[in-house]
Amino acid sequence: MDDLLRLSPSSLNLFLECQRCFWLQIREGLKRPSGPFPSLPGGMDAVIKAYFDTYRKIDALPPEIKGKVEGELVRDQRLLDRWRNWRTGLSFQDTDAILFGALDDCLVLKTDEGDFYSPLDYKTRGWPRKDDSTSYYQYQMDAYTFLLEKNGFPARKKAFVVFFHPVAMREGGVTQFEISPVEIETDPERAYKEFRAAVALLQNPKPPAKHSDCQFCGYGEHVHEYM
Repeated sequence: MDDLLRLSPSSLNLFLECQRCFWLQIREGLKRPSGPFPSLPGGMDAVIKAYFDTYRKIDALPPEIKGKVEGELVRDQRLLDRWRNWRTGLSFQDTDAILFGALDDCLVLKTDEGDFYSPLDYKTRGWPRKDDSTSYYQYQMDAYTFLLEKNGFPARKKAFVVFFHPVAMREGGVTQFEISPVEIETDPERAYKEFRAAVALLQNPKPPAKHSDCQFCGYGEHVHEYM
């Protein structure tokens, strides 16, 4: 188990962006430089989850997404709590690597053929959603769909991303958010294909830069010289 590579949808997003940066991060532990991670998105995430959980208890959809998504919230709170935790979340073990992820939430559509599941993810932003805002989350949703299927939960080949961005503040610090759910068509086979491609990359020597102007690759190279 200790010899297995452990990859998440977020790490594979880096693979799709720049293979050399991905290789340096996983193989050499050289991460891209970043500033302090803001705590507000994490706090918002916890508040949103608690809000959705209140509607889960009464078997209802929050009014902000009612009529805009298909299905209902997964009812089993204990199951969802496990899925939300990186240590106990959904995972798939291949011969030489593990793909794992933590869901924010999940929808289930009940049909005559059985129950079908769709990942539901929350994204807090500081500005309105653009037309291409979902493209960055495509692999993440593909991977969640793949992981649901591999864990015995038939997926619907679609996911929903709910964007939150602030639009106004009232007395008492009450902030109003614009909330827009967006449907994303997913491809679990594509998720597995990219997962295997990333594993194969890590089992080979350092790749050339995918982008000639990738400033992060240069950063990693200079750091590596002094290690």
